[in-house]
Amino acid sequence: MKGLGAEVAKNLILAGVKGLTMLDHQQVSQEDTRAQFLIPVGSLGRNRAEASLERAQNLNPMVDVKADPESVENKPEEFFTQFDAICLTCCSRDVLVKIDQICHKNSIKFFTGDVFGYHGYMFANLGEHEFVEEKTKVTKVSPGVEDGPDTKKAKLDSSETTMVKKRVVFCQLKEALAVDWSSEKAKAALKRTTPDYFLLQVLLKFRTDKGRDPLPQSYAEDSKLLLQIRSDVLDSLGVSMDLLPDDFISYCFSEMAPVCAVVGGVLGQEVVKALSQRDPPHNNFFFFDGIKGNGIVECLGPK
Repeated sequence: MKGLGAEVAKNLILAGVKGLTMLDHQQVSQEDTRAQFLIPVGSLGRNRAEASLERAQNLNPMVDVKADPESVENKPEEFFTQFDAICLTCCSRDVLVKIDQICHKNSIKFFTGDVFGYHGYMFANLGEHEFVEEKTKVTKVSPGVEDGPDTKKAKLDSSETTMVKKRVVFCQLKEALAVDWSSEKAKAALKRTTPDYFLLQVLLKFRTDKGRDPLPQSYAEDSKLLLQIRSDVLDSLGVSMDLLPDDFISYCFSEMAPVCAVVGGVLGQEVVKALSQRDPPHNNFFFFDGIKGNGIVECLGPK
């Protein structure tokens, strides 16, 4: 329940979901006051989920909002099966993979996202997802209505639409993060893949090694470690260091509130779409680059 978590919770509550549980075992820090707008002034030291409860509930009294101060790592599998969708932020790679596997096994929609400075991402695993899409109806022109060679061709009637049922299959997060870039097909796809995918791998490794994200107050130390992790991660993936120039370290410290708003908006939108089973979901990844001011949708992992 940091800045991105607050944005997602706000969007889902305003959308009118039946119920929402905010789970967070961490205490409110000074950094949380910069992007986490659900926490009132004077809440330093309180549990983040509990401190966010009153403002979250006031957004929409029709939604049953709860706060759980326990750690997600201590929750048994049965805890997650009570939900239709799970959305994780600020979790380690191991925790993300573990809970994604639980959700996949129990047909629960899984989402995760994070914001690192000017960069943000979201990932979705909807399993075997069925949805309906509105399509313009195709009609055939009756003979004699029009003259000419195109009389018998099917035409689109924009005044009539029909609902078409479709199905897509998503891969798990572990598979999406373990793409083999050594094949010729993957090398061709690499040219179209955003560098933010590899930046995510570096930052998740940093979080695993340090138990936290890069901090402005330890900029020099964390910058040196980020460069080392970049070399190790990109080398293990078999891709060039040129994908992440050295200056990437200048743009991935702390949470930026505007980036939280953009990524949180997309995350909330995709959760609502998945639960309502209306409209096609986008691909499994969304990356936002606040420096360029654009977002990119990617489909990475086994097809």
